[in-house]
Amino acid sequence: MSHSVSKVLGMSPSGEVVSVSGWVRTKRSSKNVAFVALNDGSTIRNLQLVVDVDKGYEGITEESMTKVTTGASICASGKLVASQGSGQAVELMVESLTVQGIADPETYPLQPKKHSLEFLREIGHLRFRTNVFGAVLRVRHAMTFAIHNYFNSRGFFNVHTPIITGSDCEGAGEMFRVTTLPAQNPPVLDDGSVDYSKDFFGKAANLTVSGQLEGELAAMALGKIYTFGPTFRAENSNTSRHLSEFWMIEPEIAFADLTDNMNLAEDFLKYLIGYALDNCADDLDFLSKRAAEEDKLKPQAEREEMTLLEKLDFVRKHSFERITYTKAIEILQESTPNKKKKFQYPVDRWGIDLQSEHERYLVEKHFKKPVIVTDYPKENKAFYMRANTDGKTVAAMDILVPGVGEIIGGSQREERFAELQQRAEDFHIPQESIWWYLDTRKFGTVVHSGFGLGFERLLMFLTGMSNVRDVIPFPRTPKSAEF
Repeated sequence: MSHSVSKVLGMSPSGEVVSVSGWVRTKRSSKNVAFVALNDGSTIRNLQLVVDVDKGYEGITEESMTKVTTGASICASGKLVASQGSGQAVELMVESLTVQGIADPETYPLQPKKHSLEFLREIGHLRFRTNVFGAVLRVRHAMTFAIHNYFNSRGFFNVHTPIITGSDCEGAGEMFRVTTLPAQNPPVLDDGSVDYSKDFFGKAANLTVSGQLEGELAAMALGKIYTFGPTFRAENSNTSRHLSEFWMIEPEIAFADLTDNMNLAEDFLKYLIGYALDNCADDLDFLSKRAAEEDKLKPQAEREEMTLLEKLDFVRKHSFERITYTKAIEILQESTPNKKKKFQYPVDRWGIDLQSEHERYLVEKHFKKPVIVTDYPKENKAFYMRANTDGKTVAAMDILVPGVGEIIGGSQREERFAELQQRAEDFHIPQESIWWYLDTRKFGTVVHSGFGLGFERLLMFLTGMSNVRDVIPFPRTPKSAEF
């Protein structure tokens, strides 16, 4: 069985025989000696193979080495020795080499040069093999483990909420329909509308945009729960921050108010950053250098003040600024970009929705650190958020981070039956569609809170990638569902 490249690179140059398998990144030759950079995906670093054709080892000939080109898959074994070159401690003196799969240099699209991210999205079946996507996906894996580890170690229970939902009370209409009715001539009612009583579930069904409402039901029995799963939104948006299919982490905590919610969210985010810095050092170092190179292409005024690694470490070590929405509006109204009409969306009154440009100004220019904004206008937020005593705002909170803007959104939930019932009516949500949700306010209701962390937004922040399509293996966006 082959050793992973990651394991071999950590071994001492003892001269023992080891076997490795992987894909060729580069090959260069000097006389009859070839130097092959091998990568198997276990690390961003390559293992150098030294192949001496003149040694006469079985299977290693000038002809066989012509097949060892960028992208080819090979298996090799030999003695692990101290490297004669810089950049690595060990190298493999190959004594046996087999080419498992060739990659025609004329047609293989990933040659050893820099490729644009736009080009790589077009060859999504191969982009995993590049340094940047290998690094991103290893960080994604590490964060998946860290999320479960964080909650498990703190007494939370993982709950699998449904992907198919029978109500539209979370999504404001931007949901994908799930149906088995025929596309042509579906059954209809007298008024011409589709008769969903004939559908598979006996009612209209959709893909979920959130597991929150179902998660609250579990929290009313288990105390502390979290969901981690795919969510879907049929929003016709092609921005660099939106996907049609994405992943959400949503904890719900009984007997917790908005302050408890903010404390948990800040601690959670800092834990994930710390885990990434401690366990993904090679990949983050590569991504930080990549981000710095990208930054050099920007105008001087738009360049980052800190590298990616410096920014992550700064966020981990400093307390988040906490301000109300009202205070945020005051800051934005007095800001230079607003006064000089540089914002695409002018901040001209209390009550507007904060846009990404506003959120990033607060974080990157004004406070220069993450910000938690609380107490938003109730008209701008969901029906389930607890109404504040001022009659104008709700106990909501958003966490804003550099480079991304909003990364976490949450609230104290409205635990009072009459108030929740009225809010549902205000939002024109039929009571019969959420009777089960209202019931939890009738039977042993408690103060409770929760939030949602967009997994891909987190990964954008951690990796420095500027487009959400580049932090998920197979992006789903309007008019695009390849691979």
